[in-house]
Amino acid sequence: MELYPLDELAKDVDENTPPPPATDRSGFLGFTLAINMKSKEEVDDFLSLAEKNNGKIVKKAQPVAWGGYSGYFQDLDGYYWEVAYSEAWKFDEQNMLIIE
Repeated sequence: MELYPLDELAKDVDENTPPPPATDRSGFLGFTLAINMKSKEEVDDFLSLAEKNNGKIVKKAQPVAWGGYSGYFQDLDGYYWEVAYSEAWKFDEQNMLIIE
């Protein structure tokens, strides 16, 4: 879990056109969900799958300031999901990200 200022998180979703804060369920609710992948290809494949299932790509996968690779999509309920990868990440036997 990470706490992040709302305006900065909105800029992470889309630096040029950050989503506006929610006045109802249709706007940015102030949090994002994340899926951690094991490769850049998995990030690209997952975002493609989300788009094929009517998810809206709001930030194409790209290298990011923290050194990883990520993109965002918005699901059918309006939630924003980050799909991310970092070369530094390690996963355990159950494919869970190891947080040290």
